[in-house]
Amino acid sequence: MDLGNQQRIKELAEQYGSEELLVVLGGAEAEASGLAAETVSVGDPTYAGPLAGVSLGLKAYHMFELKNEVDGAIYEEQVGMMEMVLNVDAIISEVTAYRAQ
Repeated sequence: MDLGNQQRIKELAEQYGSEELLVVLGGAEAEASGLAAETVSVGDPTYAGPLAGVSLGLKAYHMFELKNEVDGAIYEEQVGMMEMVLNVDAIISEVTAYRAQ
């Protein structure tokens, strides 16, 4: 997760409170998605960004997990192709692991 996004998420959490927010991820790799989920929940593990040492406790979900929560036609148009070529199970497993902590 880039430093600019970390800063925006930190500001939103300060403004609205962590209990009012969730983060929707769209990473194409399990490891990157897990790293992003870890960053918004317990802090930046690389200690390089605004969330270094900052535990926001935010819940993160990958877009693949929200398939049944959005309009099917829009999901298919925007995400459907990626669902066919990426390792969906690995991505969901990685993100779910950080949400369970």
